Amino acid sequence: MIEIIPSRIPVLIIGGGQAGLSVSWYLTREGIEHVVLERHRRFESWRNNRWDSFCLVTPNWQCRLPGWTYRGEDPGGFMLKDEIVDYLDGFAESFNPPLKEGVDVTRVVSREGGGYLIETTAGHWIADQVVIATGGYDNPIVPSCATDLDPTIVQMHSRDYRRPSQLPEGATLIVGTGQSGVQIMDDFHLEGRSVHLAVGPAPRSPRKYRGRDATDWLYDAGTYAVTIDRHPDTLKALTQTNHYMSGRDGGKEIDLRKYALEGVRLYGSVDGGAGTKMTFLPDLEKNLDDADRSYLGIRTQIDAWIAAQAIQAPEEPPFEKVWRPEREVTEVDLVAAGITSIIWAIGFRPDYSWLEVDCLDERGKPKYRRGVTEAPGLYFIGLGWLNTWGSGRFLGIDEDSRYLSEQIVARQKRAVAA
Repeated sequence: MIEIIPSRIPVLIIGGGQAGLSVSWYLTREGIEHVVLERHRRFESWRNNRWDSFCLVTPNWQCRLPGWTYRGEDPGGFMLKDEIVDYLDGFAESFNPPLKEGVDVTRVVSREGGGYLIETTAGHWIADQVVIATGGYDNPIVPSCATDLDPTIVQMHSRDYRRPSQLPEGATLIVGTGQSGVQIMDDFHLEGRSVHLAVGPAPRSPRKYRGRDATDWLYDAGTYAVTIDRHPDTLKALTQTNHYMSGRDGGKEIDLRKYALEGVRLYGSVDGGAGTKMTFLPDLEKNLDDADRSYLGIRTQIDAWIAAQAIQAPEEPPFEKVWRPEREVTEVDLVAAGITSIIWAIGFRPDYSWLEVDCLDERGKPKYRRGVTEAPGLYFIGLGWLNTWGSGRFLGIDEDSRYLSEQIVARQKRAVAA
């Protein structure tokens, strides 16, 4: 047997997306030797796991990577997919990170005496500290009933969706109303395709409100600076799906009631399915009402900020529910309804099966405080609510990566001094 001699490195970063490379930016500035391992190509999910019309949901001005803020001419606009990739490539090229692409990490284990052994498809490493920046989008979620449906019905996960022409002629059922689901639904609707939508419990947000983008108001009001330990409802913050809206065509609101008036067929959450039948829970009206309640709550929050600051801002007309279901449809024969395809847009699960370190809870989720785990020298970054709402997003990644880098540098200096 040939002995594999591991390479040694003070810090190893797993994941070559914006989170991992943001930590690399700070470590490079501090002169800390490190390496970044990426299983595919840098920014892979932005390059190849987004549909053609994809654009940011938050305004361009929120793109604030370390030393690389948005530099275009439309800070209030929403970059398209290729523009996002160009922005990210520019960031990487601004400091030339020590990145090794096409290297898959297969195992991370603690070493006796400290540090970690990292096994990869391109050799082994020993590192004093490890940063996990793989995100939470490893395994697409598809319900178990999908295998029981008629095989003539084409099924696809949102990760594989690119454009409506991928799907056969006929109607498409989109399952899920997070940001991906509603934007893909809009894709089909704008092309005049017949589309059905299973509406889940995702909340929604205003887009433009009282003369500005809602996210601009919320930023000024300090909403995005609230840390998870000061959030009034921690569990809700950690488990709630992102509010849906769109950056398409300069930014627009998504009111599913209006889409229903325009011909989109709405149902409640998927309950199950077999053969050509799909069943739904009778929760459509509740889910629409809950989404509107979130929408109105954000409007109220902005109104309060405007009043407290004595800001002169235009008034908005009162909210009106323009449509409501006459009855809850709980079963549909897909063939009879002309539905020839289904897009599952119900999210992802992370995969930490390769991580053999005591840093996960009983559900397999990372345990940390601001990304710092109890395992010495092991960190997470790029996850939602790592510290604030902006964590895992372009808005908060600079602050998160700066904080983690400070912990890494301090630990490295203590090790050297010892």
